[in-house]
Amino acid sequence: MFRGIPTILLVYLVGFGLPALRLQGVPESPAVLGGFALVLSYGAYVAEVFRAGIDSIHPSQRAAARSLGLSKAQSLRYVVLPQAVRRVVPPLLNDFASLQKDTALVAVLGPLEALRQAQIHSAETFNYTPYLATAVLFIALTVPMARFTDHLAARAERRRAPGGGR
Repeated sequence: MFRGIPTILLVYLVGFGLPALRLQGVPESPAVLGGFALVLSYGAYVAEVFRAGIDSIHPSQRAAARSLGLSKAQSLRYVVLPQAVRRVVPPLLNDFASLQKDTALVAVLGPLEALRQAQIHSAETFNYTPYLATAVLFIALTVPMARFTDHLAARAERRRAPGGGR
């Protein structure tokens, strides 16, 4: 369900909708509510990545584990999940890079983060350089993560190739 809702809309719904309900125990901090909205959104994507990773393991792996006497839970834990986790690391790192960028969406709730600071400074000075500086900040965070993801994907591909290895 949360994958079908645009993240910005989810930020609005959680950030403004939950406090409007006036329920006991609901945090009032926009940063906490925005973080919660991002967790809902990206939690759904991460769950899908793990599901796809588990489904990508060939059924013969499960059958081999079962033939060795492992239970279904043991074969999942000791055979399927270790292989699936190795396969899903690059997509998870891509999701993490997207999450880093989507933290700017929390600015619509009012907390001071990089985009909001740039917006405030630009409104005071009519100088839009802070937006450029914010973009450079996000690039400085995202590009190394993308390079690391590419490295891990290439390494995984080398391992899967016939005669591959380290």
